[in-house]
Amino acid sequence: MRILIATDAWHPQVNGVVRTLTMMADAARKLGADVSFLTPQSFRTFALPSYPDLRVALPNPMQIARLIAEARPDNIHVATEGPIGFLVRRYCRKHGIPFTTSFHTRFPEYVSARFPIPESWVWVALRRFHARSGAVMAATPALAGELRSRGFRNVALWPRGVDAELFHPREADLGLPRPVFLSVGRVAVEKNLEAFLALDLPGTKVVVGDGPAKAALQKQYPEAVFLGARHGEALAEAYAAADVFVFPSRTDTFGLVLLEALASGVPVAAFPVSGPRDVIGHAPVGALDEDLQQACLAAVSLSRSACREFALKLTWEACARAFIDNVVRVRAEHEGEAALVSPGPHLAA
Repeated sequence: MRILIATDAWHPQVNGVVRTLTMMADAARKLGADVSFLTPQSFRTFALPSYPDLRVALPNPMQIARLIAEARPDNIHVATEGPIGFLVRRYCRKHGIPFTTSFHTRFPEYVSARFPIPESWVWVALRRFHARSGAVMAATPALAGELRSRGFRNVALWPRGVDAELFHPREADLGLPRPVFLSVGRVAVEKNLEAFLALDLPGTKVVVGDGPAKAALQKQYPEAVFLGARHGEALAEAYAAADVFVFPSRTDTFGLVLLEALASGVPVAAFPVSGPRDVIGHAPVGALDEDLQQACLAAVSLSRSACREFALKLTWEACARAFIDNVVRVRAEHEGEAALVSPGPHLAA
């Protein structure tokens, strides 16, 4: 079974979409699926204003058609609502090919944070983009329910996983006053980092990541420690050296960093919003409070072993199986419908 995933988000970007697609594909290949990607690496790109490390692809329909033909996929998944995703979606509709999509990013909130565009307008555009999808994949039941309430059809669950071999408890020390309150992710306005950095907390506030807001936040909060982007073992060590993982975002649909922190034995402090609420639920591995300072202080005393045990239940293999099940079901439904409308031999004659 060959699966082609079209995505506008790809390496060297460091974000949840890229990590999800990369890790899921690795696990899917181990299950026998042949997964390939159609990414910005095949096209000319330009830097997104204020995000120089984010390159936007400039594909054209002929290139898209050629790359799809070369991949010869049995199933097509459109992961993002960008130029590549739009043209692949258009190709599928033109040729009557079934496809699936996924909802990773709350663009309505992100766009409204930067431009005077009503969120409702962006939701209309997203609803139209996903309208012909055989399955709109959402990471959590709560997100799936929200999408359905906003008029999205064919919503399906696609849970996330964590690499528990890379992210695990270990002896690590950043050499900073404790407790260490850590935040990991893109340093940008939509991540709401100021809500964390402005808190009056004991010990040290640490930020791992890079982004357009980094210079301004470093200047505004000189007492915080900015370690820049970290990957692999260096990132895993930063998690393990923390006492609390702080997730100040109010707009993330999931937050893979939450699972990475929990797998490292680090409890979470966050606002009680959909991302962290859906990941943690009522498990004693995090503190969710509209008063983020109280959440941080409460999380310090939570069990690190409980965090690790919680994360071990969430695997990339389970994530890959759910993804494969969704794309296979959509293909089977399409073939079943085609068989029903095709004329029998006596009618064709």
